[in-house]
Amino acid sequence: MHIFGKLLGAFFGMLFGGPFGLILGLFIGHQFDKARRLANSGYQTGGFGGFSGPKQDQKMQEEFFRAAFSVMGHVAKAKGQVSKAEIELASTMMDRMNLHGDQRRAAQDAFREGKESDFPLEEVLERVQLAAHNRFDLKQFFLELQISAAFADGDIHPSERQVLHRVAQGLGFSSGQLEQRLRMQEAAFRFQQGGFGGHHQGSQQGQGSWQQAPSRDQLSDAYKVLGVEESADAKTVKRAHRKLMNEHHPDKLMAKGLPPEMMNMAKEKAQEIQNAYDLIKKEKGFK
Repeated sequence: MHIFGKLLGAFFGMLFGGPFGLILGLFIGHQFDKARRLANSGYQTGGFGGFSGPKQDQKMQEEFFRAAFSVMGHVAKAKGQVSKAEIELASTMMDRMNLHGDQRRAAQDAFREGKESDFPLEEVLERVQLAAHNRFDLKQFFLELQISAAFADGDIHPSERQVLHRVAQGLGFSSGQLEQRLRMQEAAFRFQQGGFGGHHQGSQQGQGSWQQAPSRDQLSDAYKVLGVEESADAKTVKRAHRKLMNEHHPDKLMAKGLPPEMMNMAKEKAQEIQNAYDLIKKEKGFK
């Protein structure tokens, strides 16, 4: 039993604050004893009031992973009957994550669950909030993953858009924030198709595409990928780039609980942001 903190807190509380100090000291001492007990049990107190440990972290990562593919299936179902094309798009996402064997089967099972008519979207999003420890960048990654999957065929159906608004709301994002990310993803899709994307080009081919003069539309899309106006000055562009890279840095996302299977997706997004920035920097001539 851990009572050292309570005894110490009560003593000094009574000494310096009388009866009120005694109560306050007992409370502070109790929190101290609680933290010691959890530490001795192999857990550490999280920064958001929760607890984390190796087994708990793995469970949260599995929850995040499964939710990602089930919500993806739900978004795909929004257009009606899920077609062969939507299933192929899901398979493409699995390929980009290098999912094989049990991991791929788990993703496929989750995708099928999302297609069910009674899929509890709001409940699943609540679990995502818990799995992400309410961290903005992880929730943002989850939302962007859904947008990327919906946009994989180059267009967003109105019904998909409606479901994405529910997903955004369930994760704590406003309609305006979702619409901004939809515009950024649409620009990113065109940017990739123009040869400036991270995961559609081999390294040698990608380097060759940089030697071609970008079109006006490609430069415009690069600005949209960073979420800034074309009239933005160098300082604004650099600040936007720094902010996005900080939010999408793969190592930082992994440290905060991103499932390792999604590391490739995080790398692709970071490369996409970097490519857009490099293009603007080259065209505008700033360092």
